[in-house]
Amino acid sequence: MTPNDIVRFLLEIVAVVSLAIWGFTQWPMPWPGIAFGIGAPLLAVLLWALFLSPKAVFQVDAFGRALFEIIVMGSVALAWWGMGQPIVAGGFALLATVSGVVNGRRRI
Repeated sequence: MTPNDIVRFLLEIVAVVSLAIWGFTQWPMPWPGIAFGIGAPLLAVLLWALFLSPKAVFQVDAFGRALFEIIVMGSVALAWWGMGQPIVAGGFALLATVSGVVNGRRRI
């Protein structure tokens, strides 16, 4: 296990929590706030489990993995941007990008 693996795990946790915060705070309650607050993180976890986890259900090439990672991490950055937190969005996007590039280079 490398330090980047730990950073990637923490990024995944932050991504799920961030999407839940976005869903519950940016949509009217009770509906669709509850649906987005539960559905968005659930969709991110599902994509990660199907395509990106070490024991992924579907094995895709490096470009497919990068695409799904961009979708998940990019949606988190956009969620923070939409919540009026551009510094958090930029910091998360930068850290996720660097971690993704390091991981992709290691896999290739």
